[in-house]
Amino acid sequence: MRNFLILFLIGCTSFAAQAQTPAQKIGYADWDYIFSQLPEYKQIEAEMKTHGDQLQNQLQAKYKDYETKLKAYQAGAAAMVDAVRRDKETELTQLQEGIQKFQQDAQASIQNKQDQLMSPVFSKVGKAIEDVAKEQGYSFILNPQLIGGGDILLYSDEKFDISDLVLKKMGITPKPRPVADKTN
Repeated sequence: MRNFLILFLIGCTSFAAQAQTPAQKIGYADWDYIFSQLPEYKQIEAEMKTHGDQLQNQLQAKYKDYETKLKAYQAGAAAMVDAVRRDKETELTQLQEGIQKFQQDAQASIQNKQDQLMSPVFSKVGKAIEDVAKEQGYSFILNPQLIGGGDILLYSDEKFDISDLVLKKMGITPKPRPVADKTN
């Protein structure tokens, strides 16, 4: 009987402690939606496209130069002296390696440019999310996007989406969202 009484008291104490803990409020913010509404995001997209186009044009010029020299080599290889043929082959190999290196450098350049342009936007949006979460009494804010192949959020009630509040906090009037197809 004594053990039962101790267990009962422990159970009541833990239940009372849980009853006194306030419910945690959880919301979510859709980063893609928020970014799509930001005027500076359109500018960033335009800058990224311009940067990518410039790199693509440089790559095409390098590849065209390589193709021209390759065709000239193939057309005259049979008549070339061995030393000249080896020099042309070395030059073609170096051009090919240069193209590969340029492709790698271009990818790194695009990533660096994107990081440079997006970093202030991430900070701005993150600060607005934090401010809205504190003002609205949220304990957690999640991102419902797919990350690493799985949802961060398995279910979400739209009434907890604070994306429009975040946009308003940043001085942006949200545009209406397209109506989602509920038949799936």
